[in-house]
Amino acid sequence: MNQLPLVSVVCLCHNQERFVQESIKSVWSQSYPNIELIVVDDGSSDGSKELIHSILDGKNVKFISLETTLGNCQAFNLGFRESRGEYIIDLAADDILMPERVLCGINTFMKSDAGVSFCDVLNIDENGKELGTHFKRDKKGTLFCQVPEGDIYANLIKKYFISPPSMMIKREVLEELNGYDESLSYEDFDFWIRSSRNWKYAFTNEVLVKKRKVAGSLSDQQFRRKSTHQKSTLRVCQKIKKLNRTREERSALRIRCLYEIRQCLRQRNFKLIPGFLRLL
Repeated sequence: MNQLPLVSVVCLCHNQERFVQESIKSVWSQSYPNIELIVVDDGSSDGSKELIHSILDGKNVKFISLETTLGNCQAFNLGFRESRGEYIIDLAADDILMPERVLCGINTFMKSDAGVSFCDVLNIDENGKELGTHFKRDKKGTLFCQVPEGDIYANLIKKYFISPPSMMIKREVLEELNGYDESLSYEDFDFWIRSSRNWKYAFTNEVLVKKRKVAGSLSDQQFRRKSTHQKSTLRVCQKIKKLNRTREERSALRIRCLYEIRQCLRQRNFKLIPGFLRLL
């Protein structure tokens, strides 16, 4: 059993008292046996810290309790540096891993040379009501379209198509990137770009995670009026320009910038538009 690769799950909590117990228990319910859980509370002001303490009482689980809110990027990096796993899962405390999630992820890595694997997710609301899968499927569960995998750097520039909680990451990828960029307000787009430049992605055609749609969450705030996340998006696009090598990749950046300019207009982030225009 100890010969199986160790998987570290870093569970990040910020004011998610309603959901954190279910999230933690989903890690303990995995069919895969060799898992390390690290819980990071990012300065919660509700009852999350007290609840986590009670859930973890008597358990061999690392708990990092932060007095102030550092944000997802920095909080995750603290948890990652405490981890020992060969593979890493970044789990928000309002999301849920289905029992076969880790086992299926390991199987995907064993069959590929990918640095990152991802799967389909089932979106749920705050009460657990099912809202449909991330990737569109017919009544039999068959995908309508082929999901890109392999070298998907240009695909990721053009379009967000991976659900963030679906990812499982080789440790060496995060080490090469020095974790998440702590200067940014959100992590996923930047991680996708920097990791896919040098690493392949593999898709597991299974619904293995439940992603909770919560009003006011980080992902919800990203598309609200005058969202502060667009400033981080501009910085990622500036990184893309430096990383690009081919005409196809430069064309992909143009598509991305035009999309972000439209988002700036909708969200009234007019001051950011010149930055995107310069990248065209």
